[in-house]
Amino acid sequence: MLNLSDLSRIKGLRFPRAVIGYAVWAYHRFALSLRDVEDLLASRGVRVSYETVRDWVARFGRQFAARIRRERPDPADKWHLDEVVISINGKKHWLWRAVDANGDVLDILIQSRRNTSAAKRFFRKLFRCWGQPRVLVTDKLGSYAAAKAEIAPGIEHRQHKGLNNRAEASHRHTRRREKIMGRFKSPGQAQRFLSTQDQIATLFRPKRHRLSARSYRHARADAFRLWADYAADLAA
Repeated sequence: MLNLSDLSRIKGLRFPRAVIGYAVWAYHRFALSLRDVEDLLASRGVRVSYETVRDWVARFGRQFAARIRRERPDPADKWHLDEVVISINGKKHWLWRAVDANGDVLDILIQSRRNTSAAKRFFRKLFRCWGQPRVLVTDKLGSYAAAKAEIAPGIEHRQHKGLNNRAEASHRHTRRREKIMGRFKSPGQAQRFLSTQDQIATLFRPKRHRLSARSYRHARADAFRLWADYAADLAA
């Protein structure tokens, strides 16, 4: 993953694209702190501060996420939606997340409410990017049904507390990172970080339990190759 023979640099930065790409990958792929990534780079002979790693993650992470989102295949036609409460500066906010039937995160949205207006805002964001699914699976929150009836009445809506909602499982990674980061600092910071985190996770978590060992190795090699290509195209 870290190829120090690739010395192509971004104008104004002293470290190669390969080093920057490796730092962003390590931070988002694993439950690491910025200082953990600093130590990981130091073990490979790269002396860089955790503040520089922070700048790389904020500056280039969204470029990686945008490429992944743009080039990923169309999602499955069955989507799972869920919302979970998160605390930001002592105030309650809601993280809305949509996941397709394959477990790949489609998008997230941080909002201060979970009423019908908030549900409509999330639906519009999803439909603008991915079109409309055949089936929506949600919990029993009434805001989903009210928003769907107004925006997309033709979509089949399965609303039951006992349904296996893949979006609920995807919240676990958010909770883990939230703890490591010492909670999110603002809604904007949470939105930027989680939007990037979820797209990178989609690329590097290819549902190993569904794949043979050979298929998983191929999927992982493809992900590394794509990441190297994305890193080579980073721009200031």
